Amino acid sequence: MKAKIAGLLVIVLQGFSAGQSANPATVAITSEPSHHLALENDKVRVFKVEVAPHASTLLHQHDRDYLFVTLGESEVSNEVHGKPPVKLQLKDGEAHFLKGGFAHVARNLSDKPFRNVTIELKEAARGDVRVCDSAKESCNLQFGSQCSIGGLVICAITKELIAAQNFRVRETTIPASLSSAAQLHQSGYLLIAITDLQLRSRPGKGRSAFSIVKEAGDIGWMDAGTGTLTNVAKTPARFVTLEFE
Repeated sequence: MKAKIAGLLVIVLQGFSAGQSANPATVAITSEPSHHLALENDKVRVFKVEVAPHASTLLHQHDRDYLFVTLGESEVSNEVHGKPPVKLQLKDGEAHFLKGGFAHVARNLSDKPFRNVTIELKEAARGDVRVCDSAKESCNLQFGSQCSIGGLVICAITKELIAAQNFRVRETTIPASLSSAAQLHQSGYLLIAITDLQLRSRPGKGRSAFSIVKEAGDIGWMDAGTGTLTNVAKTPARFVTLEFE
C-alpha cells in the first residue's frame, strides 16, 4: 500500500511540474527588461523597445490595445502564449495594431537589434480598425503645396496607415527643403521620428513658429493646432504620427 501511495505521489508531482513548465510565469510589460517607459499621459503609455540580436523578451502581458512602430528592418518570431509562433519580416517605419488581452515573447531572429516604439492606448480602439494597403488604395493621400519639378515631380506626402473611430496613424515624408500639406490636429498627438528630423513649422493664425529637431527613434508629444512643416535638412524627413479624434 505504501509503495502504491508513493508511486501516486510521484505521478502527481510530475504532473504538477509539467503543468508549471506548460504555463510559465508572465510578467507585466513594465517589468519586461527590453521595454523602457518613455512617455505617459491620459492618452498613451509609450515604451521604447530594444531586443538584442538572437535574444528574446520575457513572456509579458499586453492588457491594453496597442500599436507598435518598427525602427529599422528585422526578422522576429512572435510567440503568443498558447499559439504557434509567427515569423514576421518587419521594415523600417512599419506600424501595426494589436488587440490587448494576451501574453507573448518577441524573439529576434536577426543579426541586428530589434527596435520599436510600443504605444499602449489608454482608451480601447472603437469601431473597426482599418489598415490601409497603399499598393491597393490611396490611403487618404495628401500632398504638400510646394513640389520640386525637375524631370520628376517630388512632393511631401502624408498617408493614412491605420484608423479607428477614436484614433488614426499617419506617415509623412518630406523631401529636403519642401513642406507638408497643412495639418489640423484637434488635440495633442504623438510623433515618432523614423529618420533624423530638422523641421520648421509654419503655424496657423494665433500660434508661434517652432522647430522639431529629433534623431531617428525619438518620440515627442506635440500640441494641438494647424499648420505646415518644412524640412530644413538636406535629407528627406520621415515620421509617423498617432492622432486622436
